[in-house]
Amino acid sequence: MHKAPKVPMPLASTFAPSQHRNVNGGAEPCHDDLNRLNHFEVTSHRISFMNLHHLLQTRHAAGKPVRVVLIGAGKFGSMFLAQVPHAPGLEVITIVDLDPERAREACRTVGWDRALVDATTFTTDGMAAIKGSTVEVVIEATGNPAVGIRHARAAIAAGKHIVMVNVEADVLAGPLLAEEARAAGVVYSLAYGDQPALTAEMVDWARATGFNVVAAGKGTKYLPVYHDVTPKDVWQHYGLTAAEAQSAGMNPQMFNSFLDGTKSAIEMAAIANATGLDIPEAGLKFPPCGVDDLPHIMRPRDQGGVLDRSGMVEVVSSVERDSRPVFRDLRWGVYVVLEAPNDYAADCFKQYGLKTDASGRFAAMYKPYHLIGLELNISVLSAALRGEPTGQPRGFRGDVAAVAKRDLRAGEMLDGEGGYTVWGKLMPARDSLRIGALPIGLAHHVKLTRDIVHGAVVTWDDVEIDRSNDTVMTRRAMEARFANAP
Repeated sequence: MHKAPKVPMPLASTFAPSQHRNVNGGAEPCHDDLNRLNHFEVTSHRISFMNLHHLLQTRHAAGKPVRVVLIGAGKFGSMFLAQVPHAPGLEVITIVDLDPERAREACRTVGWDRALVDATTFTTDGMAAIKGSTVEVVIEATGNPAVGIRHARAAIAAGKHIVMVNVEADVLAGPLLAEEARAAGVVYSLAYGDQPALTAEMVDWARATGFNVVAAGKGTKYLPVYHDVTPKDVWQHYGLTAAEAQSAGMNPQMFNSFLDGTKSAIEMAAIANATGLDIPEAGLKFPPCGVDDLPHIMRPRDQGGVLDRSGMVEVVSSVERDSRPVFRDLRWGVYVVLEAPNDYAADCFKQYGLKTDASGRFAAMYKPYHLIGLELNISVLSAALRGEPTGQPRGFRGDVAAVAKRDLRAGEMLDGEGGYTVWGKLMPARDSLRIGALPIGLAHHVKLTRDIVHGAVVTWDDVEIDRSNDTVMTRRAMEARFANAP
């Protein structure tokens, strides 16, 4: 079992591996010491110029591959699987899916040869797979909040690192899960390739280089009418017919959660919880904004921008409110807006060609694309080889509340993210707790006990819910743990 180091390692001179003489008379590490040597390189990577690829090569040469369990072989999982054969030293030993044959077909589709498929275990039993003695990292990619929390806790209890692709579970209970992982000496990590981890990385880069972070987030296609869209009429907004979407295997409720604002809210909550950035008081504004205008629009209102104040998360729209496309939009990317700490740094912005606002003090950095599961190796290897997450929640700053898409009646069943009844609105966690907002991650198959008007936040008191349910209890435990946190 690989655990994140809890104490500093000694200097290299006091941690030399045992040696024997090679056939040419030179000293070399004993084979059994390779993992010990690699462990030293990992814990001292900040001063040893090690990188993930080199560390992985070291493990591969030592015959000690990083072994992974993947839970959920959907699109994200399949994109990860496509890269595995091209990363020697990384092995997926078990793939867990509700349909193992579909998972096998996914492997074949992304280019796995027969030998690799035959060497992999396919199962529906996630709990048993997590307990495997050679497993180092568990990837949770089901998208189901309750299942994701259960798998994460099982991985932590078994001493395995957990990469949480399941951002729905992360926003529902991630701050508590990450705290439990840190106490257990394992890594709980956001998933690199998805926008929250990429944004958190950019925020960390900006702060580590001495800049004040004014805003950070991502782009998407947004219009206010999208909040009320249902799976029945979602495809017209993607320029597809229902038949075309079905033939491509596209899930209308999932794609509707991307459109109606729920996914954006969930991802911004994850970023805020991982970075400590603030949440807009009235929810996301989705201002239309291209990359060249980021420093101008994404600055505080008292400086001429749209933000409540400096240090906020926000999503920018790729279309104007009249549906015209934004010039040089950021629909698929992520960004961070920086503030120069002094006149000299502001002069450097200009000298090195950064787009700035009129004052010259605000500038932006961005990545125009994200590659989803194709980039997930970074999280897996960072956890296993460096003992570091690629972003993880450090507090409970942002929450996502269920909001009625239409007038709802007592007795109706809520159907969760992207459905017909509710969408997810980003809220400051303190406000969510104060009004007792029902998290969108728990708005699945629960019955309303009273009428809810269109646009109103659904609360815990508005629904019948099993308070003894494990997921509900985990969420309530997180609320209690972080209720009075700053």
